[in-house]
Amino acid sequence: MVERLYVLAQTQPQGSPQGGGATLLIGLMLAMGVFFLMTSRSQKRDRKKKADMIDNLSKNDRVMTIGGVIGTVVGVKEHEVTLKVDEATNTRMTFIKRSIQQIITSDDDLKKEA
Repeated sequence: MVERLYVLAQTQPQGSPQGGGATLLIGLMLAMGVFFLMTSRSQKRDRKKKADMIDNLSKNDRVMTIGGVIGTVVGVKEHEVTLKVDEATNTRMTFIKRSIQQIITSDDDLKKEA
């Protein structure tokens, strides 16, 4: 019984195209190419958005770093930004500009991240 099913599975009906695997391979490669283009455009847009945000950092902006440190910008240099992280003790920390993840405009921004 199993042998008959195996033989039936191997036979192709007449009129079916030979070499269907090549068509499948080309279609798969085309789909992968489209997927690659879509993701690369999205990543490029995100990088540009972050670069614009970092270039527009200014004093008194409230920001969050990649590590989750929240502070207020007190100084901006070419590649560094100084944050005041504690008002009571006037604690300041210096970070590389690329470590700024987002500018916080309201408490809703923090809730979205969490």
